[in-house]
Amino acid sequence: MTVFILVSGVFTGPHVWDDTASRLTAAGAEVRAVALSGLGGGHPADGGDIDLETHIADVLRVVDRTVGPDGPEVVLVGHDYGIHPVLGAADRRAGSVARVVYLDSGLPQDGAPALAAVADQGLREEVLRLAGGGAHGAGAALPPPARDSWHLWGSTAGIPDAALDRLTALASPQPLGTLLRPLELTGAAASVPMAGVLCTGGGASIAMVQARVDFGEPALQALTDPRVTFFELPTGHWPMLSDPDALAVTLLRAAAGEGHRLTPAGAVQPEPFLLDVPELPRERTGTIDLYLPPSAGGPRPALLFVHGGPVPPDARPTPRDWPVLTGYARYAADHGVVGVTLDHRLHAVTDYAVAADDVADAVERVRADPRVDADRVALWFFSGAGPLTADWLGKPPPWLCCLAADYPVMAPLPSWGRLADRFHPVDAVAHAGSLPLVLVRAGLESDGIAATVERFLGAARACGAAVEVIDVPNGHHSFETVDRTDESREAVRRAMGAVLRHLTA
Repeated sequence: MTVFILVSGVFTGPHVWDDTASRLTAAGAEVRAVALSGLGGGHPADGGDIDLETHIADVLRVVDRTVGPDGPEVVLVGHDYGIHPVLGAADRRAGSVARVVYLDSGLPQDGAPALAAVADQGLREEVLRLAGGGAHGAGAALPPPARDSWHLWGSTAGIPDAALDRLTALASPQPLGTLLRPLELTGAAASVPMAGVLCTGGGASIAMVQARVDFGEPALQALTDPRVTFFELPTGHWPMLSDPDALAVTLLRAAAGEGHRLTPAGAVQPEPFLLDVPELPRERTGTIDLYLPPSAGGPRPALLFVHGGPVPPDARPTPRDWPVLTGYARYAADHGVVGVTLDHRLHAVTDYAVAADDVADAVERVRADPRVDADRVALWFFSGAGPLTADWLGKPPPWLCCLAADYPVMAPLPSWGRLADRFHPVDAVAHAGSLPLVLVRAGLESDGIAATVERFLGAARACGAAVEVIDVPNGHHSFETVDRTDESREAVRRAMGAVLRHLTA
């Protein structure tokens, strides 16, 4: 028999698991929902301060009461913050745990506190302010969110109003020590099989995890172990409230070792660009590559391709050498304009300001090139570069002939926390005026990203912005790479044709 030991996230207690637990029980499993000290479990018996080690001990007590010589198969499930005490307990009882399930959570590393996984910079600063001079915020706690602020901790998509009311009413202050004390791991938990459950309402997806693995991030290479599997749930950050049926089914499948397995970095060679384009030479200067039209002539319009992200700083090759971007640049050059690829420093969601400076600097250097018509320039953004469009939408320069975006993130994803107002295209589009916009929309986009695109298009319609939408009904995020179909090829041709019409008119 399988026993699921369920550990909830910040501010919450065992009550959040009620519906999921009943479904798991009906399927023949046993369930233990852990009451963490201070979060529905009272205070430690010795009256000491509550920190991460306290919560690890809470989980260990449940594990030790469950296992035995002929005990059941134990599956530890950690949601959100709950993965930290779960992983700490698995590290200390690796031989007693059959599997660890990361439920829409981060991937904690040895020596890192749970606060490091909080995306919202404002929330981080609030925790540190409340901690004051205490080494681990001894005795202090972070107040729970108001009903309309839960989204700062993750997408609330799909949660019924009554469930959100109950979540708010039963929320407890989060002891600061649980967020500030570093997680201490010996490495023993690395031997325990794991499953990751990603909730796409927050913008996460298996494809994005695979992309980060492909970038070569060292901490993620262990995720390609065949004992590691992944699942997606089309809902928000609290699936136990928004879709307990689907969550229960997914947990049962995870316990059985099912799920998607990632491909090791380098195991699959990058495909060439999906269209046949000439192998034009490039000129490299600093962080910029120019692809010049094959025929001579006067100054030509320029089209800059701005890669998405975040991309780790040590990723190789760097984005300007990715086949999809070099393919677009050569395609543009073959049609008589200067194609430009560049590297910018969007290495984390906190880097949008520095990335915006990099893009602006690249644009000015391109415009200063005597082979470029400085009065005819277009920008084409991809994926996570979407927020960078806000600078250009909010105050379009007279030389900007067109702005394009492929499968863009057009508003902060719930898992990112808050971005500076400067990087909100949904708001900036009201100031775009007559700037022509071309947006390529993937029909099979992740729920979280698709929602940002719809918000942007709604705002564009409301202000009368000139947006041409090119749909790829059967296309996924990064469709040029993952969907090498005639539909994808036609979408690329249409998008390039639309941009070139505005750029060369």
